[in-house]
Amino acid sequence: MRIAILGAGKIGEALLSGLLRSGVQPDDLSFSEQYAQRATQLSVQYGVMSQSSIDAAGSADLVLIAVKPPDVGPLASEIAEALRPDTLVVSVAAGITTGFLEQRLPAGARVVRVMPNTPMLVGEGMSALAAGSCASAEDLARAESVLGAVGQVVRLPEASLDAVTALSGGGPAYVFLLVEAMIDAGVLLGLPRSVAAQLAIQTAVGSAIMLRDSGDSAAQLREAVTSPGGTTAAALRRLEEHRLRAAVSDALEAARDRSRDLAGGGT
Repeated sequence: MRIAILGAGKIGEALLSGLLRSGVQPDDLSFSEQYAQRATQLSVQYGVMSQSSIDAAGSADLVLIAVKPPDVGPLASEIAEALRPDTLVVSVAAGITTGFLEQRLPAGARVVRVMPNTPMLVGEGMSALAAGSCASAEDLARAESVLGAVGQVVRLPEASLDAVTALSGGGPAYVFLLVEAMIDAGVLLGLPRSVAAQLAIQTAVGSAIMLRDSGDSAAQLREAVTSPGGTTAAALRRLEEHRLRAAVSDALEAARDRSRDLAGGGT
């Protein structure tokens, strides 16, 4: 299977490097990138050929669209005539629906929409995918195998992907913000910033591994570390007084609504 990645920003590069790590041969990959200097850099770094979007799409069995949402419409129209009838088009652009793409691609185009996140840069991504109106179970399996090279994958109805965008798409930023806040608080408590950073980052890493591997829920793990009347209980009580759960819920609703706004290819 020959794969073309259209757009070599962070997500596009993560897909490129992840596919190579998973065993895909450089000769079976190509990419397009509008900035010539970056295209040359990535081509040298990964040993993968850089092409125009039209040439890359025309020679591919699977096309990955990894440009920014406002650029998806023009790109889809640009490559439409170059696509072969059996080419699978996979979009990782936030908010862009399969219907939006199908309107700009040839009739019967097979489209899969994916919402990934940036931990795919370290092979620990979380992607949710949904089929367009003409995509088959085999198409979903092909898309799943590609995204599986950079993390975990789930299949969902497309109506769920705006919620996925809010939860896991933006999720890394929420985690980073919490860790940043913990580091700043540690400094205010008198710790050197380097020590506060080490403590907060390793705490986040270890906690994430426990969540993934222990088999216990987040609530169970939280309860296990919260002694009645103890220091953690005092901290959690204060977070609840500041309505942490309500703030998170409001934030995710805002992200979901913004994802819906992008559905028409807006900015």
